[in-house]
Amino acid sequence: MMTPTVTHFFDQDTNTFSYVVRDPTTQACAIVDSVLDFDYAAGRTSTLSADTIIEFVQQQRLSVEWILETHVHADHLSAAVYLHEKLGGQTGIGANIKLVQDIFGKVFNAGTEFERDGSQFDMLFEDGSELFIGNLPCRVMHTPGHTPACLSYVVGDTVFVGDTLFMPDYGTARCDFPGGDARTLYQSIRKLMALPPETRVFLCHDYQAPDRAWFQHETTIDDQRKHNVHIHDGISEDEFVKMRTERDATLGMPRLIIPSVQVNMRAGQLPPPEDNGHRYLKVPLNLF
Repeated sequence: MMTPTVTHFFDQDTNTFSYVVRDPTTQACAIVDSVLDFDYAAGRTSTLSADTIIEFVQQQRLSVEWILETHVHADHLSAAVYLHEKLGGQTGIGANIKLVQDIFGKVFNAGTEFERDGSQFDMLFEDGSELFIGNLPCRVMHTPGHTPACLSYVVGDTVFVGDTLFMPDYGTARCDFPGGDARTLYQSIRKLMALPPETRVFLCHDYQAPDRAWFQHETTIDDQRKHNVHIHDGISEDEFVKMRTERDATLGMPRLIIPSVQVNMRAGQLPPPEDNGHRYLKVPLNLF
């Protein structure tokens, strides 16, 4: 089984890990879960995080074939559009993006001009879809529960799981966003746990467990099965659903959920300009 070359980039403001995944036999690569910086108080975007990735890709003389999203993130804005403009590559996400677009198109009253068919992306992946990064095979696993459109990318002997799993000492993703479901998440994670135990697991976020003083982005399926505090081997579906539901009821909304979802449901594109030439994000009152 092929081993991709994986380089991680950490945005500490949103606790997000982005990745450049390279085929070791060619110069081909994919970018997974990029970040567009956002100053909420000023309503201003910037591209420092994305420019760091661009600089790396150019220095290494890589060719970007894919810009991949594991789901519609609620905690950071995607830089997919900016990266596509600068580096090329096809954008891809799970086919159930259409469900998310329908849900949040209504939440934000996006109007009929907002297409809810996933057409903002170049490719919509189904469970079992296959793609290549150079000569490196990649298989798509549909892993919903956190959101309906969550998926994981199995690339050689690695898997990129988005928000589905965190480090074993931190647990699993919340399921209380519209379209989320704890029972579905349990079933998705059990699918992931069936991967070979030595599979390297790359995470989208780390929030540091209380007893750990450093950030981590990589674990293994074996470590998750043995040590994940929420869903290690032996935890039943009903036990997990009870824990996850009770835990989610105590959590506040992510700081950037309102701008993030409006941008990410558009594949990283900002909302269209209004008649004065300016772009605006909506804040639904008393809804979340």
